[in-house]
Amino acid sequence: MKLRLSIMVLLFSITACGEKPAEEAIETEQMATAAEAAVSKPPPIPRTASNEGASVFFITPADGATVTNPISVEFGIAGMDVVKAGNNQPNSGHHHLLIDTELPDFGLPIPADKHHIHFGDGSVSTQITLPPGEHKLQMILGDHLHIPHNPPLTSAQITIMVE
Repeated sequence: MKLRLSIMVLLFSITACGEKPAEEAIETEQMATAAEAAVSKPPPIPRTASNEGASVFFITPADGATVTNPISVEFGIAGMDVVKAGNNQPNSGHHHLLIDTELPDFGLPIPADKHHIHFGDGSVSTQITLPPGEHKLQMILGDHLHIPHNPPLTSAQITIMVE
């Protein structure tokens, strides 16, 4: 913010003293804004490699199942280990359940909200309650910092009907 204010004061001074055309002042301000954005953009977060051929999948419920509350959900994994969040063990991670949402940005930590349920305790099963109707479920494995692996390990999206 200080940088932007300084640039704006400098532009005003140059414009006032030199009487540059308004278009040139606007272009200079746009360049300053772009330069500020480039300087303030955080570096990308490093991603943990996943094992070649590894996968995550639902054991239960099955795609297309009609279920009642509470809904038993069991997570499957092949080619990697499940560990608690914070444990930076190679070839491992922990489950995240996505409910009625799209996959998150793979370059950022997985959000924690009613659509992104974290299992940082290393759980491989849970019980959830959902309102009656159709729901989409998907899994994604997160590393020790809740960041999707590279390449990301996601399950197929399944659809269930809650009675």
